[in-house]
Amino acid sequence: MFNRFTLFFLSTLIQTLLIFLFSTAIYAQKVVAIDDHVTQHIFNFNEIEWLKDKQNKLSFEKISSKEFDPHFIKSLKSTPQTTDLKATYWFRIKIKHNSKADKRYLLEFFDQTIDHVTAYLPQKDGHYKVKEFGDQLSFNQRELHHKNFELYLNNDNNETQVYYFKFQSSQISDAIIVLRSVDWFISYALDEYFYFGIFYGMILVFSFYNLIMFIAMRQRQYLYYVLYNLSVGFFEMSTDGIAYQYLWSTATTWNQIAYAFALYATSVFALLFTKELLFVKAKAPRLNQFILYIIGIRTALFLYSLLFDHSLFTYKFLEFIPLAVAFYTGIYIYKQGYKPARFFVLGYSFLFIGFMLKFFIMLGFEWLNFGVFTYYSLSFCFVLEMVFLSFAIGDKVRILKTKKEKVQRQMIRQMAENAKLKDTINQQLETKVEERTKEVFHKSLIIEAKNAELLEVNDRLQQQAEEISRMNILLEQDNQELQTNVEKVTRDRVMSADVDFEEFSKIYPDKESCNLFLSELKWKNGYTCRKCKNTHYYSGHISYSRRCSKCGYEESVTAYTVFQNTRIPINKAFYMIFLIYSSKGKISSHKLAEILNIRQSTCWTYGSKIKLLMEERKTVLKKANKNGWSQLVLE
Repeated sequence: MFNRFTLFFLSTLIQTLLIFLFSTAIYAQKVVAIDDHVTQHIFNFNEIEWLKDKQNKLSFEKISSKEFDPHFIKSLKSTPQTTDLKATYWFRIKIKHNSKADKRYLLEFFDQTIDHVTAYLPQKDGHYKVKEFGDQLSFNQRELHHKNFELYLNNDNNETQVYYFKFQSSQISDAIIVLRSVDWFISYALDEYFYFGIFYGMILVFSFYNLIMFIAMRQRQYLYYVLYNLSVGFFEMSTDGIAYQYLWSTATTWNQIAYAFALYATSVFALLFTKELLFVKAKAPRLNQFILYIIGIRTALFLYSLLFDHSLFTYKFLEFIPLAVAFYTGIYIYKQGYKPARFFVLGYSFLFIGFMLKFFIMLGFEWLNFGVFTYYSLSFCFVLEMVFLSFAIGDKVRILKTKKEKVQRQMIRQMAENAKLKDTINQQLETKVEERTKEVFHKSLIIEAKNAELLEVNDRLQQQAEEISRMNILLEQDNQELQTNVEKVTRDRVMSADVDFEEFSKIYPDKESCNLFLSELKWKNGYTCRKCKNTHYYSGHISYSRRCSKCGYEESVTAYTVFQNTRIPINKAFYMIFLIYSSKGKISSHKLAEILNIRQSTCWTYGSKIKLLMEERKTVLKKANKNGWSQLVLE
């Protein structure tokens, strides 16, 4: 019994010790050792421990004390995050130093959006050295001028030391901590900046090319595409730290919100580009209206966040809505049969995949995190989308060119048919002209015979006319005086005139007297400049004209009268108005031409103008006296 009890007790004790040792191995924080064979190591899972300070009151002395040691939690994620924006997060890692290592090492923090980090670095004598970094501090304060945050390690002992980091951030940030050798860091940084140069260079090249296309073709789709590409580049530079390093290294306040401006511009210009490229207004009016609503709501949210609550900028996943709207629009238009939408849909498919990958990682799907590829996945997707959107624009231009060439070919065929039809009609006309010429020729022979007969008759008539003319000479002498009196009486009766042109000319014999009359009629109530309303004047360069003493505007005596620009001698024009007025507009242009010895067409044109004025001023003329015709002079 004793042996059995002893064996049972020993086996139980051994099992308990094994369980304790196994659980200690599992739950103890893993120590990362420095080794020349290890060029870099990313801290993940239980290599990082964290503690959340909700009140933001814990000091480093308390955090590093033994009583707070159990409060630190092993990370269950490959990359812990600062999800509570109002709290302070403490992270700690353990490093086993190796003073015999030939390489120099540093710690690098990948996430450039962390506002403020206080690093507590253990020293050889047991004390801690404090260093601060983050995007709230000026770029020039960094230990290394690199887009990420780096701290050199003092690998001067062989101890296992604990490093503490205090994170404070206004947006969700990742605690990505990497141990790197300086040699590896230099090589990696050079490669990284090289690929950044290619990425941003592609954005600039695509933007410049499409800007030239916009200047050449004046199509807004190219302008929106340029602004969209530049917004994407601006957003990527704001999030990966390149902009802070090279564009606004001292503007810390702007650095906190620059990404929000870029993200807003990216969404808006993406929707505007979608509208223009896919002819959404014509092909899908409801979708076009919905896109405008989305742009309006996004603008209102951006302005509210900017003016009242910057914390709303951190909800980057809201950009899923404009992205989904543009993606759905492309699919809908493609189903309608518009071919350029295929490349648009393909490009947005890559962007959609990249966005969803980031979104699911943010929700906690850690198995989707593949390291550097996942971290820069959205940038890769932006490049692919940019390429396929360029294909979409090119495809649209190609289709438009094909349609244009098709229309041109149809026009050429139509022109050829028109030319053929024209030749046929010309041939028919030529045949008819020949037939008509022959017919006219036969008729001309008959006419010539008739003309010969008429000539004989005319000779006899001419002899008779000479006899009659001799008889009429005597009658003409007797009737001359009578005819003159009858003509005058008839003319006065027809025109209701009191005077003839000869008598009228005694009142207005020449241009001088007419201009004097116009001058007195125009400015009988005083002179007023038509340009500046001044009432003082000088004599102008032309007879009876007046020049303003203030602005120098010169007005001729015929300006703004019915005689302006007329080619009729002014005294005859006077008399024509008088005759039309006296006859109440009943005198004909033929009669005026006969009286004034002026062409009938001129009399008709000028007389029509006078008659129109009489009709317009009918009320005024009823009240006028005998010289009422002067009421028609001024316009």
